[in-house]
Amino acid sequence: MGQKTPKKTLAARRLDSLGLAYELISYEPGPLLSAVEAADLLSLPREMVFKTLLLRGDRQGLLEACLPAELELDLKTLAQTSDNKKVSMTTVKELTKLTGYLRGGCSPLGGLRDYPVFLDESAVKLEKIAINAGARGLLFLMDPQDLILATQATVASIAQR
Repeated sequence: MGQKTPKKTLAARRLDSLGLAYELISYEPGPLLSAVEAADLLSLPREMVFKTLLLRGDRQGLLEACLPAELELDLKTLAQTSDNKKVSMTTVKELTKLTGYLRGGCSPLGGLRDYPVFLDESAVKLEKIAINAGARGLLFLMDPQDLILATQATVASIAQR
């Protein structure tokens, strides 16, 4: 029996409206709902799978950071890059209210509002990246330049290495 075609999310519709190419990859998410877990379940290199985090800056308000699955966010660098003195993670409860997405299904595309996106510079060194497509267990496989175009992302070194 073949795998069911995933339902198009708002994030996928956003890419469609911009005429940008992507592949949808579906998987059965595990209990952790993490990008590392997604990479492992799909046998993708962890540096290729990007997680999306929602943060609040003390000066500029809400923003999203996209970085490789197993790396930690450098809060100090992100604050400087985003014209904030400091940034902090939003709560899981706030995430759904502010984006319309559940934890483990947050995408930088197609949310309730468009927030400034900061993409780790490692993405542009890759031919394709995998990033959440707006639902748990669903990723886009796409050219990072297309993600930059779709989100107007700022590319910077925001991950701790």
